[in-house]
Amino acid sequence: QVQLVESGGGLVQAGDSLRLSCAASGRTFRRYATGWFRQAPGKEREFVCAISWSGDSTPYADSVKDRFTISRDIAKNTVYLQMNDLKPEDTAVYYCVATTGYASMRIEHYNYWGQGTQVTVSS
Repeated sequence: QVQLVESGGGLVQAGDSLRLSCAASGRTFRRYATGWFRQAPGKEREFVCAISWSGDSTPYADSVKDRFTISRDIAKNTVYLQMNDLKPEDTAVYYCVATTGYASMRIEHYNYWGQGTQVTVSS
């Protein structure tokens, strides 16, 4: 069983940076692929990025590629999402996710979810 707790959301201006953190519980977390999804008001939840348990696979959504970076600190059981050059369209609730499988872009692939953290980007 894995529990995920996100932090680091907030209100920023366009062009700013923000780093989200996801603290995970569970001694086997190092074997989980983890990632981030987001959901904007009135829209479906969408894939942002993910990282395999080995760290050698990091798929990104086209909309965030070259602006966002996912990383993980195994010793701290924490996953990070560094978001640079934020845009108003990045405004959403960001969810940390985990799975025992591979780093997938498919929402149904993830069976562990955090409670979400709000990111708001003003223009």
